[in-house]
Amino acid sequence: MNAVTENRHVPVVHPTHKFRLLLRREFWEHRGGFLWAPVIAGAIILVLSVMMILVGEVAARRASADNTLVIENEHVTINGLDLGALTSKLSAEDMRQLAGAIDASLLMVAGWPLVVLTFVVFFYCIGTLYDERKDRSVLFWKSLPLSDAETVLSKAFSATVVAPVLAVGAALATMLGFLVVLSILVLAHGGNPIHLLWGLANPFGLAAQLIASIPVYALWSLPTVGWLLLCSAWSRSKPFLWAFMIPVFAGIFVSMFGFMHLFNMETGWFWQNIVARLLLGTAPLSWVQVAHFENVQHFDGPAAVVSLINPATVWSSLLTPQLWIGVLAGAAMIFAAIRLRRWRDEG
Repeated sequence: MNAVTENRHVPVVHPTHKFRLLLRREFWEHRGGFLWAPVIAGAIILVLSVMMILVGEVAARRASADNTLVIENEHVTINGLDLGALTSKLSAEDMRQLAGAIDASLLMVAGWPLVVLTFVVFFYCIGTLYDERKDRSVLFWKSLPLSDAETVLSKAFSATVVAPVLAVGAALATMLGFLVVLSILVLAHGGNPIHLLWGLANPFGLAAQLIASIPVYALWSLPTVGWLLLCSAWSRSKPFLWAFMIPVFAGIFVSMFGFMHLFNMETGWFWQNIVARLLLGTAPLSWVQVAHFENVQHFDGPAAVVSLINPATVWSSLLTPQLWIGVLAGAAMIFAAIRLRRWRDEG
């Protein structure tokens, strides 16, 4: 019996399994922000779009009752709107412009969940380590076989990967919903949505481009995530004020005394590369300032909007020192947050 007891081994939990459980914990504790906030934002913009379409339809029908519509003091005769007949007379260039306009509309509608992502990630990072000390739940989590590194890294991964993936998913669902609404509108006016929308535009290409931009977002947002986690682990009260005031007052101080001139640099450099990187890195497209636009410089009109998520543009930021210096700075601040969580004592 003793030999059997001595040979009995306690199963060891694999580190990746623990990390997966920590990610699941973060999701269930913050699913309102990670999941439902982008979904609700997408639903709201779809409802507003339907309302605007209905208002436009009612206005057009009232105008067509008199067969006259007044535009800028000019009377335009309306005999109904047949999209099939209208688009059959468009030239190839006109169809290209129409396709660009549809793509730009899809991208702007899909952008609302991503705008919400900016605030979700910001306030999640600024509160996550502070709140567990405030409600004393940190004592429970420290009693478990979980290291501070695993806990903090799971929060950083949730902010830089999990939240963007869910927000992009909500954005794609919003885009699909908007396409369905437009398809119904096109059908109601005698058009073929397969030809005019799904075939003319590039919704699947836009979806692939949004998904491909997630790794760039994760890397670019790392300085902001690291800074906010550091402030959340360090501050004894009001972490938001500390996270906001320190970079902003540093920028004001540098501007007032002109310290950047000592290095033959403009004050704007400090605001753009220090203050903005610490506070605004969670905003989508914030990497545009370092992106390379040579391959899309001839785009104009709606195509210029779509070019912002062109893979050549998005991934060009990976070749810039600003991104990788920020990654190193973010990693250093996350390491500092791990150390602070280990030794922080509120009592």
